Amino acid sequence: MLAFSGCYFGGGDKERHKLGEIRKRWETLPDSDAVAEGRRGKCPLTPHEVGLMLRALGFQNDTYIYVASGEIYGGEETLAPLRHLFPNLYTKETLAHEELKPFLPHSSSLAAIDFIVCYESNAFVTNNNGNMAKILAGRRRYMGHKRTIRPNAKRLSPLLMERDQMDWDTFAEKVREVQRGFMGEPDEMRAGRGEFHEYPYSCICEKPASDIGGNESRDHRFQQFKENQGSRKRSNEEEKEAVVGAKEDEHEEVFPDQVNYIYVI
Repeated sequence: MLAFSGCYFGGGDKERHKLGEIRKRWETLPDSDAVAEGRRGKCPLTPHEVGLMLRALGFQNDTYIYVASGEIYGGEETLAPLRHLFPNLYTKETLAHEELKPFLPHSSSLAAIDFIVCYESNAFVTNNNGNMAKILAGRRRYMGHKRTIRPNAKRLSPLLMERDQMDWDTFAEKVREVQRGFMGEPDEMRAGRGEFHEYPYSCICEKPASDIGGNESRDHRFQQFKENQGSRKRSNEEEKEAVVGAKEDEHEEVFPDQVNYIYVI
């Protein structure tokens, strides 16, 4: 992820060379200035920066944190500052040992484990804008609306660079200010904005799960789904009848509708 973005989080010349070699896999990637990209908010936050943001937003150090990721850049050394802020820090590797071994050769299965844990969490924080994060955000919104926090990297990055120049209360206040509109509130996004699988439909997210019964809301959505399916079926049947009527005199065979409707949530 870092190599593709052109960002750099330290590590010396050895790491710079390694990231450069990885970038060669994509011939179309332009040369970029890692420092400039960071100031523009184009780089993912480091684990330490994510921790600072969460503490500034009011998450206490007894909060349980699950890190959903592949190989962490810098390993445990990179995670150490985040673990200092949140001692209850876990990954799938620390939670499962023998149980995880059958999944290790299969990256998609490992990603599925992370997906399930993230979906069930009280709050989900995405540190990149990849497809998995978007699908997770969409599913969490659709299934009763659970909070998804997106770092406002464009405004957070310069603020994090100036962290040592202000006291904690000032920093926390500024973080809360720049994160307005990025905290997963039901009405953050207007209809028609964002990826279709990240913001599935505006009205279904108007009330958080605490305001409506979980089973009742699912039953309502299922009923709405069946009604939509019924409408589609009737519409298709009417269209077929019209086509058959038009073709009867010509004695041409009319094939059944082969379209499959795929719902991405």
